[in-house]
Amino acid sequence: MERVTADLLALLRIDSPSYREAAAAAWLVAQFAEFGVEATDDGLGATLNGNSGNLIARVPGNGAPPVLLNAHLDNVPPCEGVSPAIEDGVVRTDGRTVLGGDDKCGCIAVLSAVREVVTNGIPHPPLEIVLTAAEETGLEGAKGLDYEAVTARRGFVAESGTVGAITVKAPSADRWDAVLKGRAAHAGVAPEKGINAIRMAAEAIAEMHVGRLDDETTANVGLIRAGEARNVVPPICTVGGEARSHDTRKLDSQVKHVRRCFDKAAKRHGGEVELTVSRTYERFDVGLDEWPYVVADEAAQEVGLEPLARPTGGGSDANIFNQHGVVCVILGCGSSEVHTPDEHVDLNDLHRACVWLAKIIEIAGRD
Repeated sequence: MERVTADLLALLRIDSPSYREAAAAAWLVAQFAEFGVEATDDGLGATLNGNSGNLIARVPGNGAPPVLLNAHLDNVPPCEGVSPAIEDGVVRTDGRTVLGGDDKCGCIAVLSAVREVVTNGIPHPPLEIVLTAAEETGLEGAKGLDYEAVTARRGFVAESGTVGAITVKAPSADRWDAVLKGRAAHAGVAPEKGINAIRMAAEAIAEMHVGRLDDETTANVGLIRAGEARNVVPPICTVGGEARSHDTRKLDSQVKHVRRCFDKAAKRHGGEVELTVSRTYERFDVGLDEWPYVVADEAAQEVGLEPLARPTGGGSDANIFNQHGVVCVILGCGSSEVHTPDEHVDLNDLHRACVWLAKIIEIAGRD
């Protein structure tokens, strides 16, 4: 417990925003080296225009099938100058930043669990450890991983959430960007000669279905940029949004709806619109009879946790691993209120997550 606490506090104090994870990676390399595990950078940082790639470590094991263990190195802003403090067994920030438990709790859980099985000589399968860069910006580290070098076909992603929660289902997601094109004009002298791109965007958004659309589907408009002066009819407005669904037919339907809203608004005013759509990640749905869930459930019960299978509306590296044939579930490792200054970590929960993951590795070694 003391080592887990000390490790967490040390890692929380290291700045690791997306694309600048090198210092956190270096700290983890040193910790793994203490018990004979070599972790190396895969060089993806150059492609990402960052200072760190994915951190990769391989631990030889017995004859059981290999297992992938994953967490991510980066944090969402504001995440620099984190000042963690412990109060009644809970780690919080001073309110200026996020804590960074998403996903430094996951990194600590992986580090602690591997340390436990290696230093105590507990039989375990070959382990492939992948600590990804730039997860928060669109799962870029996982997308850029060399999957020809990954031999594991099953694994576990250590993430935020309730300890004992096992996420088995996540949605597909599309992101879209619209460029509405109108015509500039002097807003006081000849406004009738202009076509207001902001107005076109506003009318399209007003007709758009956003928020929670049903139990499987969400949609959001999150970005809008336009205008250079108050007295100019704005000729360009860019809008960015997303949609997610566990049902790809619903996702496709929502994207078509977004396109119709923009097309109608542009046509109404004599403007134009260009809409680009890209699939951020694909859905996954791991059955409760599949190996990763069965082992996570068994391990949870052995260490006194109440396992809970659940879906999520978010995306994670697990989406990418499953897409590449590495069947993964997500393990809750204790951080709460993530992506906010109210983020906090109960140290007892984190310790239980470390014990849980170590037990998972032990059970995997029995195959």
